Amino acid sequence: MHTVDFEFRKEIIKEDFSLSYCYQCGTCSSVCPVALATDGVYNPRKIIEESLLGLKDLLLTEQNPNVWLCSTCQMCVEKCPQNVFLTEIFENLKNKIVQTGESYPDTFKTQAKAVLENGLALSPTPPIIRRREELKLPKVETADSKEIKKLLNATNFVEKTHLNGGKK
Repeated sequence: MHTVDFEFRKEIIKEDFSLSYCYQCGTCSSVCPVALATDGVYNPRKIIEESLLGLKDLLLTEQNPNVWLCSTCQMCVEKCPQNVFLTEIFENLKNKIVQTGESYPDTFKTQAKAVLENGLALSPTPPIIRRREELKLPKVETADSKEIKKLLNATNFVEKTHLNGGKK
């Protein structure tokens, strides 16, 4: 049995007030490509419901359903009749998971390392660079890596994402 954490509920709603507009119609889940591909194992409506109820343990510790499966395609946001900013709420939950030291997928750690090293989560490969040149597309720009490292160090990025070999 999971208990409602009223402080967590207030915190989530305060951080994104649009959450309080959700009336659980299920539109988000019906248009979500990940929900469709996983036969409903990933369920945006369920994550919103658990957020509204303040079920902190389910959302942050058990991660059931797993908020990390959101592809941020924005389909749910585009179709929501109440203009709930689901992907922002999900990003907020992901940040809370990392901040509380709960485990999160290794793929996100890999992306975090890439940002730290290259300034981009996904660096362009030689074939992509060549193809962009063939199509006369502009070069993919990034900020100076020294500036990025300075910002990441100032925000304790390495410690918060546990890239220093620490917990999680």
